[in-house]
Amino acid sequence: MSETFYSYYESPVGKLLLAGDDSALTLISFPTGKAARQPAPDWLRRNELFLPVKRQLASYFAGELTEFDLVLRPIGTDFQCQVWQALRKIPYAETRSYGDIAALVGKPEASRAVGSANGQNPLPIVIPCHRVIGSKGDLTGFGGGLACKKHLLALEQAHTPFSLQ
Repeated sequence: MSETFYSYYESPVGKLLLAGDDSALTLISFPTGKAARQPAPDWLRRNELFLPVKRQLASYFAGELTEFDLVLRPIGTDFQCQVWQALRKIPYAETRSYGDIAALVGKPEASRAVGSANGQNPLPIVIPCHRVIGSKGDLTGFGGGLACKKHLLALEQAHTPFSLQ
């Protein structure tokens, strides 16, 4: 088992906990909410390992980066990993419903299971679970809170050349 390292990134949506090993990012945690995490006692703080992640997050929040290029290793069930892979296909500044994602993973009746997998996403922002909305276009739960979800969606809309504002 490899060691787990961590660092923090001060973002416009709060202080994000970043964690991973020396080869991949495995966790981004919001500072508050039901899924908020703290470093485990055996994790080691290594700020320098996360410089590429921090640079890309800074570019994203500045509206300059629309697609992350990071080595990720989200840990979950096969179904969760399928859902998270589908989330990565949602284009910047666009949204999809839970039903859309269920259809994309070949389980059109599994929108609730998709919602559960979406809620377990260990790499929010980078794996854009904030782009998943309810079937009627309503914003639904988000690990960082609905205000954070609104902020991320508004940020993306504001930096899209063809957005209608």
